[in-house]
Amino acid sequence: MNNKYNDIRFKFLHILGETVVNSLKKRGFLATYVNQKEEALRLICDLIQDGSSVGIPGSVTIREIGAIAALKEKGCTIYEHWNMPLTIEEKNKIFIRENSADYFLTSSNAVTRNGILVNVDGVGNRISGMSWGIGELIYVISMNKVADNLEAAFSLIRNRSCVLSALRRGVDSPCAQVGYCVNCMTSQKVCKAFLIQEAPPTGRKANVILVGQTLGC
Repeated sequence: MNNKYNDIRFKFLHILGETVVNSLKKRGFLATYVNQKEEALRLICDLIQDGSSVGIPGSVTIREIGAIAALKEKGCTIYEHWNMPLTIEEKNKIFIRENSADYFLTSSNAVTRNGILVNVDGVGNRISGMSWGIGELIYVISMNKVADNLEAAFSLIRNRSCVLSALRRGVDSPCAQVGYCVNCMTSQKVCKAFLIQEAPPTGRKANVILVGQTLGC
C-alpha cells in the first residue's frame, strides 16, 4: 500500500514539476525538473565550469544538497558569508564578491505555477544578487516551494519561510514566537524586502532546477 501511494506522489510531483518547468521556459528561464537532490547536484556541477568563482548567499537548500563541497572539489572559489564570525565590514565585502562571481547559486522562497519567482530578504544582499550581477544565475528550488499564484506565494513565504528562517537564526521575532506571520513592525522583522521575478534580468542567463523533494525553508 505504501509503495502505491509513494508512486502516486512521485507521479504527481513529476507532472506538476513539468508544468512549472514549461511556465518558466515561456518566461525565458532555462528550466529542468529532477526527482532527487543528487541529480540537482550533478546538474550544478555540469553547469559550473571548473575553477570558476561562485557566490552562494544564505540558502539552506544549496547546503542541504552538498553543493559547496562538490564545487570546491572542482577547484571553484566559493564566496559565502554564512556561519562565519565576521564584522559588518567583512560581511559587506563578501556580499559584493557573492554578487560579482562568475555564478550566483541560490534557491527561491517560492515559485508560482505560472513561473514567477518570489523572494524575501532581511538585508537585501540575496535579492540584489538575483536582480543584478555579472554572473550566471542558478536556482535550485524544491517542490514544497511551488505556490498556486502570487498571493499564495507571499502567504507561503511569510507564514513558513520567514518563520523557519527566524527560528534557524535565533531571531526573537513575533512570528518565531507564534509560528506564523503577524505583520510585525519590529527591528527583528526578517521580511523587509521582496523581489518578484517575472523573467530573467536583461542580458543574464538564468537556470532553474526544480527538485521533486522537500528542501530548504
